[in-house]
Amino acid sequence: MASSIGNEKSVNPVLRISQLDALELNKALEQLVWSQFTNCLHGFKPGVLAHFEPEVKAFLWFILWRFTIYSKNATVGQAILNIQYKNNLSQTEKYQPLSKHQKLWYLIFTVGGRWLEERCYDLFSNHQLQSFCKIKRCINFGAGLLKLCGLLNFLIFLQKGTFATLTERILGIRSVFCKPQSVRQVGFEYMNRELLWHGFAEFLIYLLPLINVQKLKLKISSWCLPVAGLSNSENTLAAHCKECSLCGEWPTMPHTIGCSHVFCYYCIKSNYLFDMYFTCPKCGSEVHSLQPLKYKIEMMELHA
Repeated sequence: MASSIGNEKSVNPVLRISQLDALELNKALEQLVWSQFTNCLHGFKPGVLAHFEPEVKAFLWFILWRFTIYSKNATVGQAILNIQYKNNLSQTEKYQPLSKHQKLWYLIFTVGGRWLEERCYDLFSNHQLQSFCKIKRCINFGAGLLKLCGLLNFLIFLQKGTFATLTERILGIRSVFCKPQSVRQVGFEYMNRELLWHGFAEFLIYLLPLINVQKLKLKISSWCLPVAGLSNSENTLAAHCKECSLCGEWPTMPHTIGCSHVFCYYCIKSNYLFDMYFTCPKCGSEVHSLQPLKYKIEMMELHA
């Protein structure tokens, strides 16, 4: 009774993007299964799977086939996206599950084909060199022909939207939705909030490079610190040359910019190269000229 009801299900065509997403999900699952399996063998000698890797992969893919295509007429990626395979060779438009022959041929084309691709050279490597070269050329020609057919099938798939892989086209199996797709309910309040946030983030990305952060920091620090009077006398200059007005350390290669404060050469040079409108953080004076400090003043400070 259940089978008769299942056979009466209507067929809903699948979007191209959904079929491609299902293929990508299948590849991701296979990589995850293989990585988890290899993690179990980290404690063994390196290269323990080198000689049997194609057979182990084929066994894992066989288990996946047994509990997906054979049992549910759908891969894991298709099951996530509410898709399953339909027997397209049947004359009726109603849903028809895959026959056993189609499932077995699917196993041979996918699992067996991949195993043969990895093992083909090892199978014929014991033959004579001349015969092996001929076999190798035939294998390369066959592999290239299959890839060309796969490319043509993909172009046809982009045009018509059916049979995403060459195996599906050969076996006559088509992806259909298990259930009719309902209209998506979109939360416009959430979408408006996301659009507003993305717009604000793009505005900040455009605006931040135009703001001179260094000059702004120096301006704020000049407001917070007491403003010193300007003087060109050597006594006033000597009173400020104990520390760099930028880094606060003993000035290395002390220089002045025309005010009564002293800077390390590298501090003032890097800031001035970064900002041509650089001003002293202590008194707000602009850079008139970058001059080295007189040695007699340095000596006076050292003796003091």
